[in-house]
Amino acid sequence: MSHTPHELSEEFPEFADKMHELKQSNAHFVKLADEYHEINRQVHRAETNVEPMEQLAEDQLRKQRASLKDEIYGILRA
Repeated sequence: MSHTPHELSEEFPEFADKMHELKQSNAHFVKLADEYHEINRQVHRAETNVEPMEQLAEDQLRKQRASLKDEIYGILRA
């Protein structure tokens, strides 16, 4: 398991310009990106034991993060 944060800019470096543009013009994208960032932060803090949580809760957060990432990727590819 990696303890490296999964920032969107690192996950999709080829879409850096498009992400910047969407953050300026698309409220739905901003909401998704903000939600992804918050969940990603929670997962990272759990993985590094800064804020430990039960494994089931951590797994659920990872699933939510993956779902948001998929939705964000769909918008970036459109």
